[in-house]
Parts: sequence; structure tokens; C-alpha cells
Amino acid sequence: MAGHGDAITILVSDPRLRAAADITMPIQKQQTGARRSARVGSPAPAKPRPGHGRTPRADVAAEGFYRDLVWNLRNGVVAVTRDGRIAVMNEVAYRILGLPPKASDIGQPFTHVLKDQPDVLRIVAGAFELSHLPNRAELRLKSTGKVIGYTLSQVRDARGRITGATLFFKDLTRVEQLEERERLRDRLAALGEMAAAIAHEVKNPLAGIEVMAGILKRQLPESEDAQAILRDIIKEAKMANAIVLEVLDFVRPIRLQVERIALADVVRDAISMAESHVPRGNTEVALSLPEGLAPIQGDPHQLRQLFTNLLTNAFEALGGMGRISISAAELAPEEEAATAGDAHAAVPMVQVEVNDDGPGVPADVMDRIFSPFFTTKPQGSGLGLAIVRKIVDAHDGRIDVSAREQRGTRFRVTLPVSGTHQLFR
Repeated sequence: MAGHGDAITILVSDPRLRAAADITMPIQKQQTGARRSARVGSPAPAKPRPGHGRTPRADVAAEGFYRDLVWNLRNGVVAVTRDGRIAVMNEVAYRILGLPPKASDIGQPFTHVLKDQPDVLRIVAGAFELSHLPNRAELRLKSTGKVIGYTLSQVRDARGRITGATLFFKDLTRVEQLEERERLRDRLAALGEMAAAIAHEVKNPLAGIEVMAGILKRQLPESEDAQAILRDIIKEAKMANAIVLEVLDFVRPIRLQVERIALADVVRDAISMAESHVPRGNTEVALSLPEGLAPIQGDPHQLRQLFTNLLTNAFEALGGMGRISISAAELAPEEEAATAGDAHAAVPMVQVEVNDDGPGVPADVMDRIFSPFFTTKPQGSGLGLAIVRKIVDAHDGRIDVSAREQRGTRFRVTLPVSGTHQLFR
């Protein structure tokens, strides 16, 4: 609607926006004055704009149409007048920006309404200052981490004077995740070929070292120093071999053996498996898994590995002290669509959250946490969370990580009740 000078006048006639009706009066008076001067012989006005000369009933129908158009757009819309007051802000805009909808926002200064979104505030403020307005630009909101694509336009009246500005934007978080997934797949394709070749070449010598160290250990039973050294050699060889096997698991394509499973059973099995990898100590594990949770179509072995890796990381971070909470819930199709920012994602989902109160993940490494071979541990392959991401992707799901309000980390795994894969018979 940018470029139509009376667009703001039409929109604020909505009863929900009536508080801003006085904003449009100067524009209406200018147009009325122009028509009056034409009748008394002043120079011919500009060419009539579309819509002039309609009946009152047609005007009412047009206003209703434009009102419904704005409020039913799948994009966020924020319109401000030349004096910096909010004229239009639809429900999608509130939801994407994470702001509570308020009818009283209409007519308020946009600096007040958008004060909790300084990035958006800066963009809108530039609408009357920049010579070239951004079109199809992207921005990551610092407050929510969402990525939006936006276009900023000026609103002009019949004489070409700027009367306001509009910001149109869309939540691109889901799109960015899909693009990042494709980029990751491309990188892994090349990396996988190299890693598989190296792993196969390294695995056999490691096995030989472990076997020969075991033979030598049995031949020197009386030498305590030799026994200690050989134990270390065997331990390190086993650790290196485990890393090699993990690399092979990571680069090997996942072939899901899909069946209908209960996620609650998978999570309980994963807790036991994680305890066998890392001592649990005094760490408390709290479960909130509803009995009536919908079963999903998935590979039980892969999903057990997914949650085992998450819990192993949590046990290591807590060091035998602290608390881990695991909860699950079903998401309605419309709720999932709103969460994903994609109307096409309207399918039933099950969401599992794994929260711990450990030291948390530093903000500067949060974006790299799922990258292959990236780790903050003194020892480790850096493949645990990369494998988790790979399993989630294979199940057409999503995984998000965030810092908790106080301390600790929250992993949120969202899986479809029924994916595009076929049940294993």
C-alpha cells in the first residue's frame, strides 16, 4: 500500500484503530482544501486518484476490505504517521516482535511502543531520513533471536508529500534454519568422504596398538611402572578408537528404521544409557512425561542416541551436582505453525525439553554448538551435538538451544507425530 496517500486514512477507520483517527485529519483537510480551491478557479489539481467519485456505500465496502486485508496478512505490518505515531500494527507484527497486543498503542509514539525492540525502532526511525530505503533486507532481533525479512516504504499523498511510513516484515527464522541445514549438508558431504577414508586407515593401527599393549602387559606382571604405562596406552587407544567410531557414525548416512514409538520410553532408556557413559553422582533428574503423549513415527535406536547425547552433555556439565528436568508436550498444528513462523508447518508435533542448571553455554559459541568437531571440552570429538542435529533432521524435526533465565541450558527437540518417512515393516 506504500505510495497510496490515503491508505492510512482507510486503515485507521477500523474501530480497533479509532484512537488514531485524529492523525489522519490533516491529510483529509489537505485533500478537501484542494477540491475547494479547484471550484473557485485555481489551477487544475492533480489527476484524480482511483476511488474518487464512489458512493458512500462503496467507500464503506472498500474501507472494510482494506481493514480486513491488513489484519489478515501473513506478514507483520507497522505503519507510522509523519509525526511519529503508530497508525497500524497488526496481530502478526505483535507476535513476531514478541510484544503484547494493545489497542491503546494506536496513536502512541512508535518510540514508546517499540522501545523493547531497539533494532526495529532504529529501522522505522530511518524511514524519514534515509534516501534509499531497505527492500527485502534481513535482521536478527537481539531480544528473541528471530530473523526477519523486511521492506521499509514511505507513504505519500496526492501531491507527493510524505505523510507516513510502513514496515512490512516476515519471520524468516524457519527459512534460515532450512538454508543452514542445506549448507551444513553440503559441507558434510565433502567432509564425510575425507573423514571416512581417514577413519578406516586409523582404525586398524589403533586396534593393533591396543592388542600389542595388552600382550606386553601380560608379559610384565611384576613391573608396576610398566603396568601403569601400558594401562595408559590401552586407555588412550580405546579413547582414540571410540572417536574414530563416532566419526564413522557421523559421516555414515542415516537409514531410519521407522516404527510407532512412545517418546517417554525412549527418554527413560536414554537416561540409563547416559549414566553408563558419565557418572551421574548426585544429579537429580526430574521427569514430566504425560501418560497420554501421542506416539510418533521414528527410529527408536536413533532417538535413544539423540537423547543419550543430550543427557551425557548435561551430566558432564553438572559434574555430579545439580538438576536436570525433562518435559514433553504435544503442540497443536496451529501452535506449531506460529512457533515455526511457517503456516505450512501446521502438523501435530511433540516437543521435548531438556533443561539443566549447569554453567550454561557461552553466548559467543551458541551459534557453533551444533557444528561438527567443535567442542569446548579438553577431550572430545565435538561430534555429539552434530550427531544429535543430524538425527533430528532425519526425522523432519527441529532442535533449538538457549540459555535459561537464571543459569543453565535448555535444549528443545520438536518432532512430528508422523513424518515423511515410511513405517518399517
